[in-house]
Amino acid sequence: MFDRLQSVEDRYDRLNELLSDPEIVNDTNKLRTLSKEQSDLQPTVDAYREYKSLKEQLADAKAMLDDKLDAEMRDMVKEEMNEIEPQIEAMEEKLRILLIPKDPNDDKNVIMEIRGAAGGEEAALFAGNLFRMYSRYADAQGWKIDIMDASPTGIGGYKEVIFMINGTGAYSKMKYENGAHRVQRVPETESGGRIHTSTATVACLPEVEEVDVEIHDKDIRFDAYASSGAGGQSVNTTMSAVRLTHLPTGIVVTCQDEKSQIKNKAKAMTVLRARVADKFRQEAQAEYDAVRKSAVGTGDRSERIRTYNYPQNRVTDHRVGLTIQKLDQIMEGKLDEVIEVLIMTDQAERLERMNDENV
Repeated sequence: MFDRLQSVEDRYDRLNELLSDPEIVNDTNKLRTLSKEQSDLQPTVDAYREYKSLKEQLADAKAMLDDKLDAEMRDMVKEEMNEIEPQIEAMEEKLRILLIPKDPNDDKNVIMEIRGAAGGEEAALFAGNLFRMYSRYADAQGWKIDIMDASPTGIGGYKEVIFMINGTGAYSKMKYENGAHRVQRVPETESGGRIHTSTATVACLPEVEEVDVEIHDKDIRFDAYASSGAGGQSVNTTMSAVRLTHLPTGIVVTCQDEKSQIKNKAKAMTVLRARVADKFRQEAQAEYDAVRKSAVGTGDRSERIRTYNYPQNRVTDHRVGLTIQKLDQIMEGKLDEVIEVLIMTDQAERLERMNDENV
């Protein structure tokens, strides 16, 4: 582990030199790439340097014990050592986690797709509840939401809603929401007071830049049509809605949220790039999972990941066995308690795999 940490520090120092090189400074793309690499390495380097400082302090304290000290001074040195040793242990654990290979998509914006599944109108209402929950969570994180496409129902739900969350690290937290979400409650439309079970699916895709995935114009069929939906002067009067079909994969994306066809096409392309890239990732992940399957974040959208039980104010995440009696708070966007457990579990799983591979 310490050989790897020293290599990271050496690379960080080398990057500092490169970033002061006039040739690099004048190359915008290279400067951005190296600056990003340096920024990614800095938390690990800072922690490693703090660890080395603690080790030096401990060595100095041990050396002092070899000197002829009076009883009071010896007790002070031992007390200092007792304070430093647990700090070193905690720092070693932190460094192990920092050495876990980072998901290259973690810093990206995220495209989320929520769809009502089993349960008809109640499933659509639940999809609307989830959209509100994620919107409030994003707002608390200082992120911005941009709706890409939506199919609202007449009673406040969504058959489907696609939106982007813009914010540093959005994907790193929202990627754990992939899967089927189940709700148990008495529907507003149910007069008999019976509890129904409905589901909605959530897909989380990292935003993909043009340089990340190559899509040729010849592989896309473009269709324009009149937008439809509630209100608006442009509805059903201008050909502003767009449909993009990626011919090699059959992936279809529609967008009619904007009045401008150009803006709708740009949004649709953003979603299309993310879906095409995700299809390739899913295929690669399926091959990997045939050998070893991770308990958290597999991205299997048919997997039931969470149940929201309204009568008991209970939320259960089935992947990690977490149950909390705070459904009312969760639905207001207070997701930190759940997401933090998922992140820690994921880190523990990946650390265990990394240790197994190094044995």
